[in-house]
Amino acid sequence: MGEERTRKILFVVGTVTVMILLVWFIREKVWPGANQGILEKELWPDAHDPARSVYLDENGKRVIQWENIQLPQWVEKDLLPINEYSRPGTYLDDVAGVVVHYTANPGTSAKQNRDYFAGLADGAAGTYVSSHFIIDTDGTILQCIPISEVAYASNDRNYDTVSIECCHEDESGKFTKETYTSLVKLVAWLSDIYMIETKDILRHYDVTGKNCPKYFVDHEDKWEKFLRDVEKNRP
Repeated sequence: MGEERTRKILFVVGTVTVMILLVWFIREKVWPGANQGILEKELWPDAHDPARSVYLDENGKRVIQWENIQLPQWVEKDLLPINEYSRPGTYLDDVAGVVVHYTANPGTSAKQNRDYFAGLADGAAGTYVSSHFIIDTDGTILQCIPISEVAYASNDRNYDTVSIECCHEDESGKFTKETYTSLVKLVAWLSDIYMIETKDILRHYDVTGKNCPKYFVDHEDKWEKFLRDVEKNRP
């Protein structure tokens, strides 16, 4: 009786396991849009409403009404001049993700990094680099590039992501509490406006393998906590 009962239990456990794996396979491989639909309904029940600044059409394609997107008052504008090297003035194809960076210039301010980007306009350095936003160590958020335009920050993802550079005090790349809080707030806002899932909130490292933002690459657990904090702070 004992062996027979054990066989029955193993049979039931095996059957349940196979069913779970089958459901996962169908949703992830055969019908990958299933998860998206579920997430849309849970996070953005009005995802297909044209009254939104960003909505999904009948085919699930993101439609961005750039003119309707208003930046929060807690973001300061200090836009770069249009130029070939740091603000080409080219429209984004889409906003399908957010990419987090660190400046790799310990002790510098958001204004200093913004002015560095602006200084590239003369072409003397031959460098192409910029970012949509820079967050200072005191938590100030500076906008350098309109969120409708391309910034030169994330390589192959320049044309469908918004980039955020974060200032830091030392070589560890760890953000101050103020920087971290503002980063969570900004990413949560962007994610809600553009209907960006957590899996599409990226580090520069996730795009190119570059050690950026250093602290979040060196400490994977801190990055996972950051993503959870963004989830909790979605509007």
